[in-house]
Amino acid sequence: MSERRRERTPTRRRGAALENAITDAAWDILVEHGYNGFTYEAIAARAGTSKPVLYRRWPQREDLLIATLAPHWRPLDVPDTGCLRQDALTLLRTVNAERARTVILLRIQLADHFRETGTTFKDLRSRLHPTDQQPPFATLVDRAVKRGELTDVPRPDRVVNLPFDLVRHDMLMAMGAVPDETIVEIVDTVWLPLLGLPLHGTQAGP
Repeated sequence: MSERRRERTPTRRRGAALENAITDAAWDILVEHGYNGFTYEAIAARAGTSKPVLYRRWPQREDLLIATLAPHWRPLDVPDTGCLRQDALTLLRTVNAERARTVILLRIQLADHFRETGTTFKDLRSRLHPTDQQPPFATLVDRAVKRGELTDVPRPDRVVNLPFDLVRHDMLMAMGAVPDETIVEIVDTVWLPLLGLPLHGTQAGP
């Protein structure tokens, strides 16, 4: 076969290369057209493949949705700076930088999905994360107890996870990332005192 003929012959994608092309196309469709436009036909056309190829891999629409979202919702790296305050600030700044756009997009573009399936954002997160994975802020609190920063007493999950819940709320209200001073305020004047630590200044640490 001549070099010119080989250049005109398309490369047949298989395995991971094909699946990545499909989920990339599915993400673009979801962003542009929302859940109502998230159809096998539209995704197959965007990916340059056929509907049977999609159905063989993901028989249910929700299976394809989870595969599409998973690369954009990777587990967060939990910092370990040796200081609870700095751990919390580092984690929230990462969430703010990496998750703001995705959180907002999922809340808006998947509204029809939640109505259609009777599920919630919490249900979706449980499918995207292993059920046995400890929430990041619970890990931070456990480490702080082991270091002696916090007393070892029972704390409600709502208190432990409050920083993430407040930042996510502010993301949705502002439709974007939140100011860094808001993150510092949440940690210093709300969360740390709730955990029994002295009120910290409102200036960000180094």
